Amino acid sequence: MTYKSGKFKDMLSGERSTNEIPVEEHAMVQSLIDETYQQFKGIVAEGRRAAHEKNKKEGRALVADWANYADGRVFSGSQACKLGFVDQLGDFRDAVKRAREIAGLHNANLVEYRERYDISNFLRLLGRSESSRTIKLDLGTELPKLQAGKLYFLSPTFVN
Repeated sequence: MTYKSGKFKDMLSGERSTNEIPVEEHAMVQSLIDETYQQFKGIVAEGRRAAHEKNKKEGRALVADWANYADGRVFSGSQACKLGFVDQLGDFRDAVKRAREIAGLHNANLVEYRERYDISNFLRLLGRSESSRTIKLDLGTELPKLQAGKLYFLSPTFVN
């Protein structure tokens, strides 16, 4: 049983089956998705137009029917290049080199942030998950073991 103070307070709740979703709610969610999709296409069109202007020799313009391909599918690098979603193909070093050329900063320092790997990463590969990590704190006393599903009451203790 769900209690709520407004008709749509549980909108997008995962607790309801598809046939429990009102038609109005479906329409509102679809409207939000459509609006976001239009914004996304506008950003892609403007970004690619600006990139093409900046990189006419090496860059690629979007193909005329590019929006037909902006439907969530995944492209290979060569497909994305052919459609104009990227200017050129390369690896990380190529991207850094090109960014320096565009910015005119040939002597710029590159700071690369990498994920730290330690023994816990190795243990995770053997079946331990990150959520199973335990932190132990020694307070010099043994705390009582708490059990799930039991009620506990805390009372203040005053020590003089």
